[in-house]
Amino acid sequence: MKTLRACFLLSILTVILITPEISAQNLNESKDIVSNTSTPPDSSAMKNTIIGVLIFASVISLFLIVERGLALRQSVIIPFRVVELQGICKTEDNLLTLRTTANKIQSPYSRLIACAIDHLHLTREENMEMLQTRARSEVARMERGIVVLEIITGIAPLLGLVGTIFGLITLFQGMGVEASAEQTALFSQGISIALKATLLGLVVAIPSLIGWSYFNRKVETLAIEMENLCDQFLYEQYRNND
Repeated sequence: MKTLRACFLLSILTVILITPEISAQNLNESKDIVSNTSTPPDSSAMKNTIIGVLIFASVISLFLIVERGLALRQSVIIPFRVVELQGICKTEDNLLTLRTTANKIQSPYSRLIACAIDHLHLTREENMEMLQTRARSEVARMERGIVVLEIITGIAPLLGLVGTIFGLITLFQGMGVEASAEQTALFSQGISIALKATLLGLVVAIPSLIGWSYFNRKVETLAIEMENLCDQFLYEQYRNND
């Protein structure tokens, strides 16, 4: 909960820092449109829409990268204290201590160990089946938000491409204007839309792609490590019972 609050405040701060710049830019463009009546107002609105969507996507991406980076730390997913108690779990008292600690330290691996302890009365195969079902649920929770990074990675360059095409349309519209001043204004506006949209699309997509690739690999690594630790725990417990 604290992590979510911190990430939410960070995203709000990002919006606050970006908003004045966008507002000033919109004001300047409005003045330009008023002073030059031949410039189509729809082009400015389209430009602001595309840039606004990309900035919003960047805030979401930043929020998810920070939130997943904090949530997927090794110490958070696999607490050292639980692993330490698991290594010395030889008696019923040790099992009770491990179960109590797993309840206190809430984490994906703690919940898996608690599930394994609760089903020790079953056979090893049945316990492993129950544990695998719970593990899939925990991995799905660890992957929460990562799919959004994948979506942003895909749509950000496409939004940038839309802005680029719209800028080129504005640019070609300026070719049919006879007045040199109006033609220069339309050329400048078209180039500005194309370059800004392309740049923002790449700026949003590249960090999102890095975060998506890294967190996918991180979840996979943590899942394998939890699986190995759970197999080791079950092996020790059922060997002692035998």
